Amino acid sequence: MNRSNRSNLLVLCSFVWVLSSSHLFAASWKVTYPKAAIDSDIMTNYPIELLSLALEQTGVNYELHPSSNLLTKVKALNRLEDNREVNLVWAMTNKQREEDLLAIRIPLFKGLIGWRLLMIRDDMSDRFRYIQSLEHLIKLSPIQGRDWPDTKILRSNGFDVVVNLGQDNLINMLATAQGDFYPRSLAEIWHELETLEGVEGLSVQPTLGIHYPSAVYFFVNQNNRPLAHLIEVGLEKAIKNGKFEALFQKTYQDYIERAKLRERTFYQLDNTFLPEQTPLQRKELWFQQALQ
Repeated sequence: MNRSNRSNLLVLCSFVWVLSSSHLFAASWKVTYPKAAIDSDIMTNYPIELLSLALEQTGVNYELHPSSNLLTKVKALNRLEDNREVNLVWAMTNKQREEDLLAIRIPLFKGLIGWRLLMIRDDMSDRFRYIQSLEHLIKLSPIQGRDWPDTKILRSNGFDVVVNLGQDNLINMLATAQGDFYPRSLAEIWHELETLEGVEGLSVQPTLGIHYPSAVYFFVNQNNRPLAHLIEVGLEKAIKNGKFEALFQKTYQDYIERAKLRERTFYQLDNTFLPEQTPLQRKELWFQQALQ
């Protein structure tokens, strides 16, 4: 192909791209996400606000709707893979999920999901004062959801994890001494304690925590690349103009300050289930906390 023909081909490709992009951003988009069991759940409200912010940055017309039925995270991901009932789910990433679905690799919570504080029974507080190393902590049994990626991470680091299904069951297991502590992310532990009903004697252990790299992404069906591209463009714009960070700070700054991270010892865990494509090198995408 001579230079003239190559030039003409580039012009044609550019023209096609402009047309397709114009169609993409001129369309009206309907996004259906999994319905939450609790309307005031902070782990639902923040991603929806962020999704709305991202779509607003693109200038498209859009509608956001919850699914008709309540869906567990696993069921929602399965529905998304089958392209039924929902066309977007936010979830913690791992290698299998990124094989089954199309991930938009911008961590919605800036990695806060991997900053774990320990929910404990008050009568166990003295026991935790004597923990001086990760080896000491591993002798205790954490409680986690049966299908959660965190369960695999904890087990791969040597913990004997006690599992069950459903938040209420897990809280009750902790309250009835069926496990020793319940690691919850900095993004959710305070809200969960404040909204407990019928359970007393639980608190956040004040001096310890665990940390592992993790990311919650928006996922779409593998065949829905236009929606993935649209949301990614919007998120990147919100990152660049500071609106992403402003929403993050508005939602979580009080929780971050309440955690008093510099007064805690965090034990670092490996996350061997984290995909290689995780954008760890992009510092602006992650919560940065100097603990020294």
